[in-house]
Amino acid sequence: MDLQQKLAILADAAKYDASCASSGSNRKRPRNGLGNGHSVGICHSYTPDGRCISLLKLLLTNFCIYDCQYCINRASSSTRRAAFKTDEIVSLTVEFYKRNYIEGLFVSSGIMVSPDYTMERLIAIAKKLRTEHRFGGYIHIKAVPGASQELMDEAGIWADRLSANIELPTQDDLNNLAPEKTHQEIEGTMGQIRTAIDRDKKERGSSKHRRRYAAGGQSTQLIVGATPTPDMTILQKASDLYQGYKLRRVYYSAYSPIPDMSSQMPSTRIPLLREHRLYQADWLLRFYGFTVEELVTGQDRNLDLKQDPKMVWALAHPEYFPVDINTAPRAMLMRVPGIGVRNAMRIQKIRKYHRLRLKDLRKLRVALNRARRFILAEDHWPDERPIPVINTKPTVDTVQDQQLDFFSALTGEI
Repeated sequence: MDLQQKLAILADAAKYDASCASSGSNRKRPRNGLGNGHSVGICHSYTPDGRCISLLKLLLTNFCIYDCQYCINRASSSTRRAAFKTDEIVSLTVEFYKRNYIEGLFVSSGIMVSPDYTMERLIAIAKKLRTEHRFGGYIHIKAVPGASQELMDEAGIWADRLSANIELPTQDDLNNLAPEKTHQEIEGTMGQIRTAIDRDKKERGSSKHRRRYAAGGQSTQLIVGATPTPDMTILQKASDLYQGYKLRRVYYSAYSPIPDMSSQMPSTRIPLLREHRLYQADWLLRFYGFTVEELVTGQDRNLDLKQDPKMVWALAHPEYFPVDINTAPRAMLMRVPGIGVRNAMRIQKIRKYHRLRLKDLRKLRVALNRARRFILAEDHWPDERPIPVINTKPTVDTVQDQQLDFFSALTGEI
């Protein structure tokens, strides 16, 4: 099999892993080296100056000794197999970078022989890029659960980010679909990475010259809809991972049928709108002070697909509104639909000098179409208090085809 055929197979096989995005590493170009890692924007993301930058996203191999039923590369799948050599991935990365096709590398792999053997192969790619080619671009390595602490310690030296995928939200889900995997082992790997990051931070102190261990931190991925597990359980698991291992991101991947699908898997795709609602709720958990119990209140323990979680909460709690934007604390301002974290801070600063009117909020680009009925301003009093909406949650069938446009996520604040 030639290199082009391998690239076609293993780049396509890597598309199912969503847990790769901005690095936060800000790695500088080595002297006489190649490339540098930016602090924002990797893998179909946008930098502050508007550039779209991307990764070469590959599997080292799609051979795998595990038989995870949701994975196209499982041992029992009839998918076409291929494997790169270390030098082939290194060469592809360097040549693609020189042609301005990419700004970094994301490399994962099926499990070959053992976790340690696979992890050693992945580390060898990053190490060769850094040492022999002096590559300063972004590198994201998939951390293989079950690999030794020594290998994890080395992986973070060469990689900007590591990620061990939790895959499914409960151990029962894994028992049914991926019996070779356990949450204990996966979270053990997250703990290894967390330990190495904390140790490095302590040893490095204030030194600016010492190379940081996994400067972009670690992330993980949860598959949504492969099992009947509700959104409340998914978000609670994500919240526990954030608190326990200080993850940079939890990525949610809506399940969709794959080629050569196992009979154990659902035959219909999960609406991308559900994935989007989980990302919105995740953001509210991390930056807005909400709890899982506040965001998921339906009897079926799933998020409302018709309205965003913040709006659902606001409509269910009219006793807190309207909020006077000229006196309310920041925590309450952030609970107003259409007012985000940055604008809550700006409102606090501006009102020290004068009382805010609606025109001031327009200048701040507050989403007044959502915020108007929840706020009081110097020149605005809502005509009526927000009325809670009852039984507005649509069924999956009614939204099955309402797939989310990627760019709709970029408009407005939650």
